[in-house]
Amino acid sequence: MKILAIETSCDDTGIAVLEVKGTKSSPDFNALSNIVSSQIEVHKKYGGVYPAMAKREHQKNLIPALEAALKKAEMLKIFNFQFSIFNEFLMSKFSKLENILERESDLFKKLIPFLKKYKKPDIDLIAVTNGPGLEPCLWVGVNFAKALSYFWDIPVIPVNHIESHILVNFLENKDIKFPVIALVVSGGHTQLILMKKIGDYKILGETRDDAAGECFDKCAKILGLGYPGGPAIAELASSVIASEPAGKRGNPEPFHKTLDSRFCGNDISLPRPMINTKDYDFSFSGLKTAVLYADKKIKNKNKKYKQEMAAEIQQAIIDVLLKKTMKAVKDYRAKTLILGGGVSANKELRKQFTKKIKTETFGFLPNGKKPNQIKLLAPDPELSTDNALMVAVTGYFHRKAMRHPPGVLKTLKANANLRIS
Repeated sequence: MKILAIETSCDDTGIAVLEVKGTKSSPDFNALSNIVSSQIEVHKKYGGVYPAMAKREHQKNLIPALEAALKKAEMLKIFNFQFSIFNEFLMSKFSKLENILERESDLFKKLIPFLKKYKKPDIDLIAVTNGPGLEPCLWVGVNFAKALSYFWDIPVIPVNHIESHILVNFLENKDIKFPVIALVVSGGHTQLILMKKIGDYKILGETRDDAAGECFDKCAKILGLGYPGGPAIAELASSVIASEPAGKRGNPEPFHKTLDSRFCGNDISLPRPMINTKDYDFSFSGLKTAVLYADKKIKNKNKKYKQEMAAEIQQAIIDVLLKKTMKAVKDYRAKTLILGGGVSANKELRKQFTKKIKTETFGFLPNGKKPNQIKLLAPDPELSTDNALMVAVTGYFHRKAMRHPPGVLKTLKANANLRIS
């Protein structure tokens, strides 16, 4: 089976081609291509993603990304005759395409020359992200997938964006033991999810306000750093972390001083919101506010101050994510812990999760023996951020389980608030 996948949930335009061999119980995945067209430079000057602008960029980037993905997968074949000899039936298809892409007129204009120039690729399934995400962006990908599905007569299947961040870990890991606790943490989402099997999910907790990635972005803006905020803060924090004694970070005090007494020179201490609550929910809005108030108290905002503040912001977020996640792992006796989403690409976060998994005591079995070590899985950093390869993997499992019956083309819609459970 060969799957063409499309991802446009936010500001990355992704097209991928995945080949799947092997058996249903033990599939072998082979990524033939994975093209991502980033919009960071477009949105950088605004300090965040503007949906209308992102939609425009998706329309601009989809055809070049599709062409590049098919070319890399060696599926791009040019017609060896003039398109004019095509019969009236095929020509009438363009009228239908125009209806499908009525909201994306620029994309329609770019798609027609592509379809006239290239043959139908050897694709068995089209998978597309239909939510959650930014609705204008989602609709571009969904309608594009519907147009290709109709013209090429290839079945299309909708995919949940959050589920994709989890299942991309199955790309290179076959023997994943359940139950699984998945932490999906990105610019728009921070969720702890219990996974009993593929397709069986329960959201244990999520952010009540800002997502972790959103907190990174807003804090970076307060400090006058670039966008996206996560990488900018991580880069500044790295020099502080490298100069600290081993083990200093990652061991937060259970209770923090009041905001008014947090500063002794540049010795910065920020709160860890909801770190000690008994639930699995998160809140990062208060951390952002604390950074804002703290920043106003500092007159000499030199490089050293920004480095220490960046390190403390990053550690505050990691501490909360780590404690809540390990609580879920213990409470649900998980055998596997999965990290996903753009923030999971953070090197310090991965380092501390890896250390915690290796050193944490998860209790003992009745016979006194230690239980099997919890397995930690995280995708390659390039696959942590939004991409279409994760959509293709998820599309395969959906098709395998026949979760979406034939005829989905007529009912397929974008859903910005789509839930995983």
